[in-house]
Amino acid sequence: MPIDPEYLHLVRPDLAPYDAFLYGRNSHDPKRKTRSVGDQLGEGRSLCDQYGWPVKREFKDPGVSASRHARRGRGDFDAMLEGIAAGECRIVVAWEASRYYRDLEVYVKLRRACMENNVLLCYNGQLYDLSKREDRKATAMDAVSAEDESEGIRDRNLRTTRRVAREGGPHGPAPLGYRHVYDQDTGELLERVADPTTATLVRDMFQWAEEGTPLAAIARTLNERSLTTRLGKTWNSRTVHIMLRNRAYIGQRVHLGTVRDGTWEGIVDEERFANVQALLDRRVKGKGHDTSVKHLLSGIPYCSVHEPVTIKHEPTTRGRAIYRCDDKDLSIQADALEAYVEEGVLEWLSSPQAAAAFRPNPDDDKARKARVRLKTLQSALDDARAKARTLRPDGRGMLLSIDSLGDMEAGLLPQIEQARAEADEAHVPQLLRGLLSRPRPDVEAAWNDELTLHQRRMVLRLVVTIRLFKARAPGVRRIEPGRVTLSFYGEHGFRPHGRSPVPGPRPSGP
Repeated sequence: MPIDPEYLHLVRPDLAPYDAFLYGRNSHDPKRKTRSVGDQLGEGRSLCDQYGWPVKREFKDPGVSASRHARRGRGDFDAMLEGIAAGECRIVVAWEASRYYRDLEVYVKLRRACMENNVLLCYNGQLYDLSKREDRKATAMDAVSAEDESEGIRDRNLRTTRRVAREGGPHGPAPLGYRHVYDQDTGELLERVADPTTATLVRDMFQWAEEGTPLAAIARTLNERSLTTRLGKTWNSRTVHIMLRNRAYIGQRVHLGTVRDGTWEGIVDEERFANVQALLDRRVKGKGHDTSVKHLLSGIPYCSVHEPVTIKHEPTTRGRAIYRCDDKDLSIQADALEAYVEEGVLEWLSSPQAAAAFRPNPDDDKARKARVRLKTLQSALDDARAKARTLRPDGRGMLLSIDSLGDMEAGLLPQIEQARAEADEAHVPQLLRGLLSRPRPDVEAAWNDELTLHQRRMVLRLVVTIRLFKARAPGVRRIEPGRVTLSFYGEHGFRPHGRSPVPGPRPSGP
């Protein structure tokens, strides 16, 4: 039977002076009104003060689940177990059993630690001596109840999640730029609305990304303004990338790979969002993530012998840098190649051909048709995946077998990739719009004075395919007729970075 704290000095005088550990934990769930960690520890202090138990240490795990489905560790709980094992206390105090554990395995760990070190377990204002059979049985029953309650909560949450997903409603914490409105009585999530202050910041971040600003530079700007993520942490390239990928900003809900229109309004223009996704795709494929690159052409020109192998910048023992193929059988002077490419690109950007290459053809709306086809194909794939997760009414298998789903995916995924590629070609990044159809002096001034190294490299990847051929004689590293070819967007030989090779003929002159 549990011990009433009032009679502890009579029942276990051997444990005096009853040094105590306090523990508090709660889960972050705006739908459920739970007692805060501060309140739990406050209750524990009051109990200890009332009975004269010295509080030696306090442990707290705010916003952390104690169930077997928890995704985060409980750092303070583990530290408390170490303190118990070290003999630093005689009583462990928590508000209720579920604060300690919602998982029987965790209960067993705590029980063993208390039994082996002669420590009493206290919750709900009662003390349990786990060296006694009756107390072990009572605490075990409470542990079973706590775990069952956790499983019930999870089952209800999963059902709610599936229902809300079908309806396109919001779920989880509000993304940066939004806030959630809850029913004050029930705690039910009512709607997701734009937050006037942070929504402006989100729009700025998408604009910076579309203009070619490196993700690390965006993170640095936010940190310099003392702005933090939704979780209160500093920004880095990864957190910026994750935020820019979130389809919630165009009013869409993603659940288990299925995309649906959400019940909230987007705060980012869909065309800008698509442009940013195309730029991020290049980074993911290793074709545009230039945070550590210091040279204009490193990794951009193709080796004509080993395409798609690219050439890299290297210093030489003579102090003059070169660009060299990874296989070391082809090299050229770095400054000469950079000057040659820049001259050709600036001349092309200021030409009518550049503007025409990116101008949509009203008679052949390829991009619009590609977007319609992409949406139709994606919808078909989403429906198939949903059927593969739905049980037949008679309970005999799913509406669509896994084998059938695999066959559909094998047929649909290549078509989706092709449609997405054609749709992406229609998007002209903001960075390019500021360079096309301008006089050569203006383009050159913008290139030299306004664009960062990262932005120049991005422009090169978007508009030109550079190929380097072998020299006419071994050891020659200078520019000579036919060594370098430039194939511009819309021309034969242009190869979008990350796509399969489209070789171009080797010209006879530079």
